[in-house]
Amino acid sequence: MKRKTPTKDRAQDEKPSKPMAANAILEANQQEDVVVVAIGASAGGLEAFTELLSHLPPDTGMAFVLVQHLDPKHESMLTELISRSTRMPVLEVKNGMGVERDHVYVIPPNTTMTIDDHTLRLTAREETRGLHMAVDYFMRALAQAQGNNAIGVILSGSGMDGTLGLAEIQAQGGVTFAQDETTAKHDGMPRSAIAAGCVDFVLPPGEIARELTRIASHPYIASARKDKADLVPQQHIGLNTIFQLIRKSTGVDFTQYRHTTIRRRVQRRMIVHKIDTLASYVKYLQGNPAELKALYQDMLINVTSFFRNSPVFEALKARVFPALLKNRPEDLPFRIWAPGCSSGEETYSLAITLLEFLEGRASSVPIQIFGSDVSEIGINKARNGLYPENIQGDVSPERLRRFFLKVEGGYRINKNVRDMCIFAQHNLLVDPPFSQMDLICCRNLLIYLEAPLQKNIISLFHYALKPDGFLVLGSAESVGTLTNLFSLEDRANKICAKRSTAVRLPVAFSMGRHPERIEPGTRPHLVGRKEPPWNAAEAQKEFDRRLLQQFTPAAVFVDEGLEVVHSRGNVDRYLKLSSGRATLSILKMAREGLLLELRNAIARAKRENVTVRREHVEVKADHSIRDVTFEVIPLRVANTHEPYLMIVFEEAGA
Repeated sequence: MKRKTPTKDRAQDEKPSKPMAANAILEANQQEDVVVVAIGASAGGLEAFTELLSHLPPDTGMAFVLVQHLDPKHESMLTELISRSTRMPVLEVKNGMGVERDHVYVIPPNTTMTIDDHTLRLTAREETRGLHMAVDYFMRALAQAQGNNAIGVILSGSGMDGTLGLAEIQAQGGVTFAQDETTAKHDGMPRSAIAAGCVDFVLPPGEIARELTRIASHPYIASARKDKADLVPQQHIGLNTIFQLIRKSTGVDFTQYRHTTIRRRVQRRMIVHKIDTLASYVKYLQGNPAELKALYQDMLINVTSFFRNSPVFEALKARVFPALLKNRPEDLPFRIWAPGCSSGEETYSLAITLLEFLEGRASSVPIQIFGSDVSEIGINKARNGLYPENIQGDVSPERLRRFFLKVEGGYRINKNVRDMCIFAQHNLLVDPPFSQMDLICCRNLLIYLEAPLQKNIISLFHYALKPDGFLVLGSAESVGTLTNLFSLEDRANKICAKRSTAVRLPVAFSMGRHPERIEPGTRPHLVGRKEPPWNAAEAQKEFDRRLLQQFTPAAVFVDEGLEVVHSRGNVDRYLKLSSGRATLSILKMAREGLLLELRNAIARAKRENVTVRREHVEVKADHSIRDVTFEVIPLRVANTHEPYLMIVFEEAGA
């Protein structure tokens, strides 16, 4: 059903109210701001969608796109049937159709649909051996195209389609709904999404319509349209209070994360709780620890998938792996690090890609692949290696057969792949980096950080890589001005090679944990009840501590007076100092053979503000001589002008 525009005489139609150019700009801005609601359904979806539409006013200002599982071999009557329940125009999508407010769009049969630049794109449905995940496919595209101007709804249907799409919409700052299972004719799709934890509202279709109407007039939508506007002072105060609350609760400091992203996450939580002002939300946070935890999880942006942007993995096989394995000693471990690994899909994708490249040589090459993330929930999922059945949309049947085991409810990564992947809770902005890496793959993390922090992390990656190592970034990321540290080897896939002769910039490093942090897993003391001395949370923390100690180099932080203020890892081999906090002069604590080289390196690092490296220093400890390499790295510490140095020790061959 299309709107018809009456034909008028040109002279009668011309009005002096606004110039044509101004109208075009206004129209473009309005199109850019339109909120698109993706509605996924299968069996029983027609009834649910009809009920939803019948409760929607025709002027919410939103656009609605229905992705219904349809018989690919028959014409669809869906558009005609739906148009009877709404006064909004209902259109069957044609390729290249633009999205307008207060319109309903219906996917045609035997197609796959995406959206880009407010335009719906259709391609012929491909024959696959797995399930056709049309809802996931569209919702993922919508999340990438619309960000927080996307809303996802899952109605009646069998299977799991839509779960991954809702998770992506939620991660990009959008709001998500699922039909109440008791009202769904087939509850598989909504139940899967609810179980995955990616649903904000669980309601019957009529109630979903009422919530959508409320959202349409919520300040959240207005603020999304003014996202580039500067914050008013009250909003600055509110955000800073939120940062303090999260830092006190988790130890993670979000002050240098991109503020537009943070604001979208906060606004998303406000709409979930029907709160109109930031001041009211701050007050709500202060009295609700569970909401503080939920906001923290929202901020971590922990959505990923297997083989995301698949050409990158083919480029690793074609260019990176051959270069790294050429003339490589057989007993030298091949080390990969995936910071911000979320729930492990990226890490396992790297492992599978490397195994495919090595083929029959895999058993002769020691492989260590490290996945790290600040999220405890994400790391637990990664270690478990269990993923839902709908990963079939991202993983080929051949890979599912070779590298996964089909289990009840999904697929589990094979044990031989899991054994080469080591996961640890690790804060990239605070904890010492993993070292001696051949490859670092950190995609779509830097885009959420402010420019100064991006620069610091690029410098840190340069430090963590071997001289011939590679760095892979996301499609919208780059090394910025630090072209003296990395050369761009593959522009399309954002693969960079370390410049081994570069003079590195001082590495910015946060000093330890915030003193007010409450450690994850701890509980308030209850009088008369003794907590067990060793529980699951404590076991995991101990595992992470030991892991970081083994695979990150020993390091100390010294202040301007060369007093050690913090240490990480096993520094006993180099200093007469136990791990932990100390306040003694590092020059007095250097073991025999280290003092002269250390003093000279520190003096140069302070004088020239550059990283100074010393190799093959013979240090005597425990009645033996150790071949030691160390670096003295000037630090820029946030919120202070006092100079610090980080001194990192490694033994030759470590």
